[in-house]
Amino acid sequence: MTAETATRDDDFSHLNPRLAVGDDEPDRNLALELVRVTEAAAIAGGAWVGKGDKNGADGAAVDAMRSLLDTVNLNGVVVIGEGEKDEAPMLYNGERVGNGAGPEADVAVDPIDGTRLTALGYDNALAVLAVAERGSMFDPSAVFYMDKLVTGPEAADMVDLRLPVKQNLHLIAKATGKTIDQLNVCVLDRPRHSKLVEEIREAGARTRFIMDGDVAGGIAAARPGTGVDVLMGTGGTPEGIVTACAIRAIGGVIQGRLAPKDDEEKQKAIDAGHDVDKILTTEELVASDNCYFAATGITDGDLLRGVRYRGDHVSTQSIVMRSKSGTVRIVETEHHRKKWQSYTD
Repeated sequence: MTAETATRDDDFSHLNPRLAVGDDEPDRNLALELVRVTEAAAIAGGAWVGKGDKNGADGAAVDAMRSLLDTVNLNGVVVIGEGEKDEAPMLYNGERVGNGAGPEADVAVDPIDGTRLTALGYDNALAVLAVAERGSMFDPSAVFYMDKLVTGPEAADMVDLRLPVKQNLHLIAKATGKTIDQLNVCVLDRPRHSKLVEEIREAGARTRFIMDGDVAGGIAAARPGTGVDVLMGTGGTPEGIVTACAIRAIGGVIQGRLAPKDDEEKQKAIDAGHDVDKILTTEELVASDNCYFAATGITDGDLLRGVRYRGDHVSTQSIVMRSKSGTVRIVETEHHRKKWQSYTD
């Protein structure tokens, strides 16, 4: 299915003008506009796959995403971006994005979720974008890491991040009708997870390590047919908020708990009014039920196929979701390379 076909499927306002939402909230047509943004970032970043230069890949994807994002009917503020204004020349936290003509919105951007994966040619690199109504995305107040638990709809009301790992795994197995030795647990491959991995294996479940990119891992844990049953461990807070936008649409649950890296960061969180021991729910990470998630594969992975090149054509595979309708679309698109040149140079 092309992006153009999906747009026609998504827009019913010509049948009944009353179906169109007002200017104060994002409308259904925004979904496919966001896919075009992630497609541009993925094509630009895809040109750097396997070249060993993660900064070059990220810079190309940022430029492409920025260029196309400014054409979208949106009055957005980047709340999850590439860093503070003085540290990131584009897509910094607090930057205004969109053409200013559309609804006010919070925007979370990750031009490449998995820059190292892209540079080394490994799986699961994505270009990611999420949008929600203004003021609805959780502000982590510079706490970069959070403990996470993500699983699908069957066990969403049963799991609890405060429970022992073994108990959560037994609950997920019971909810999904599996034995515990059939469960696959997605975990970032980090030294800090050595005890977690030990507990998972002692419980009888299997680990599936990912190098980076836990947005893909989290969504895979919530979607059927991916071979991933749950994501556990400590990862980026921004990625957790982006994942929550997707969970809002597909169902399932993400639970998070801020994990300050030191006393200074902990104090900043406390000063900002955060309870660092509180378990944050999906609804607290993204309060709006009218949010969007779009991602395009850069390299192949559990969630999406990566960018493909064939002569003058580039093909991409994307996923786009809208929480208000619960719609999830897989978008297959072919692009003419020369017509995309201005975004991929």
